[in-house]
Amino acid sequence: MHCPFCKNTDTKVLDSRVADEGGAIRRRRVCAECEKRFTTIEQMQLMIAKRSGATEPFVRDKAIAGVAKACKGRPVSADDLARLGQQVEDALRDRGAAEIPAHEVGLAILEPLKALDEVAYLRFASVYKSFESVDDFAAEIATLMVAAADGELAEESRDSTHKHDG
Repeated sequence: MHCPFCKNTDTKVLDSRVADEGGAIRRRRVCAECEKRFTTIEQMQLMIAKRSGATEPFVRDKAIAGVAKACKGRPVSADDLARLGQQVEDALRDRGAAEIPAHEVGLAILEPLKALDEVAYLRFASVYKSFESVDDFAAEIATLMVAAADGELAEESRDSTHKHDG
């Protein structure tokens, strides 16, 4: 580890702690040369296994860029996209594997995107799931409508339960 102040390579770890709910290690260090202290954070590198067999590091901005295309012209802010990117990365890390198949990145995007904006979800799903006809869109829309109706029924059930409680 190079000292960020004097670039000396002789540094000593003073303290190590688990950070980010076990996803990283925070280390407090001191430089043997200039005696300045600094903190480093070590985090597992999440790798994506491509269909070709190659692997590459997960890059949140790359995932967000794909979603941003689907959100073009929709009422989705940069903050919304950043939160979605964090949700996707968290979901992938929660799987506990150091290497994730590329198709699972798309799967991890679908649910939070559906909750964010259903039109953007349909756009993204049409590419990700390789829709080939209007029937594919119709089937996906029907699934969304059933889920929305189930949500409305659950909400109505909660509302009627609360009315009877009083």
